[in-house]
Amino acid sequence: MTPNGVGSRAELVLASSSPRRRQILASLGITVRCVDADVDETPRAGEAPWAMVARLAEAKAQAGLAMLEAGSGGYEADVVVIGADTTVALGEESLGKPVDDEEARAMLRRLSGRSHQVLTGVAVAVAGPGTVSRCETRVDGATVDFRVIDEAEISAYIVSGEPRGKAGAYAIQGRGGLFVPRIEGSHHTVVGLPVVVLDELCRALAGRPLRSWAAAGADGGSEQ
Repeated sequence: MTPNGVGSRAELVLASSSPRRRQILASLGITVRCVDADVDETPRAGEAPWAMVARLAEAKAQAGLAMLEAGSGGYEADVVVIGADTTVALGEESLGKPVDDEEARAMLRRLSGRSHQVLTGVAVAVAGPGTVSRCETRVDGATVDFRVIDEAEISAYIVSGEPRGKAGAYAIQGRGGLFVPRIEGSHHTVVGLPVVVLDELCRALAGRPLRSWAAAGADGGSEQ
């Protein structure tokens, strides 16, 4: 790792199994190595939604670093690891991933006809040969308006299977987008990876813009 950032051979790693986050980076022409960081995502008692996503994003980035170090016995080159976590917040309450269809139904009923916040925590951790790892975390938020959705729409949406594994039981980039007339903030934040915030973290912590990991000749609009 150079004094001003990571070296040109630094690998970009996403500590997440989320296809949505991988697709966001692919849309920028960036192919990343993915590791599935094993982190307990249980909220702590009284933990505010923004504090939870910040904590979990950092935990995932640090877990990703630990997995890489354990797998290689050290670092042959600099690594930059991205961790992220997203929740839907109704006031001070977090709506995470529903455990079953009935919980998904209850979440969608609560969101119907209301505005809510989607919060995504992003962490960037860097490490390299003979260096101490560093990590920085930020949280970005967007306000999402839901139109009124009736029981038939909720049932049909649940049958589609899309609410499973989604914070708040919906995916704005899929069929759930039909429930959302407007958002205030970054669409990428709602999907799960605010790229502007990630770029700022890469510049500040790794000394390189996010686009520097794009494949040669990529225009940022094609998937790799």
